[in-house]
Amino acid sequence: MEANKAAFTSTDEYIALFPPAVQELLQTLRSVIKQAAPEAKEKISYQMPTFDLHGNLVHFAAYEHHIGFYPAPSGIAAYQDELSAYKGAKGSVQFPLDQPLPYELIARIVQFRVQENTEKAAAAKVKKKK
Repeated sequence: MEANKAAFTSTDEYIALFPPAVQELLQTLRSVIKQAAPEAKEKISYQMPTFDLHGNLVHFAAYEHHIGFYPAPSGIAAYQDELSAYKGAKGSVQFPLDQPLPYELIARIVQFRVQENTEKAAAAKVKKKK
């Protein structure tokens, strides 16, 4: 069920590659991210749906047994305790398909990343002016 081998140019195309139950999860996840980061733009990066705001904000992808969520290492570190129930790595977490996705937690992680990227962009502007 992995979409990494397919060529697609939009999040809609990516989501359409999966069975209806997984499509529903991906659409809900997409909606949660959009609500948490209304200014972010959608794109495809690393062959995954990506939200961009002053750089990559978060990526997500579907696999056979889980949804991968990639909020950068800082997003994982900031919510380490709450994410400890899930498999993950430095910049990623795996949400099993047979369990409800923690949408409220995902929204908070996205908002954290929005603040982080916005602050970095503002700091870079100030530095550029000097």
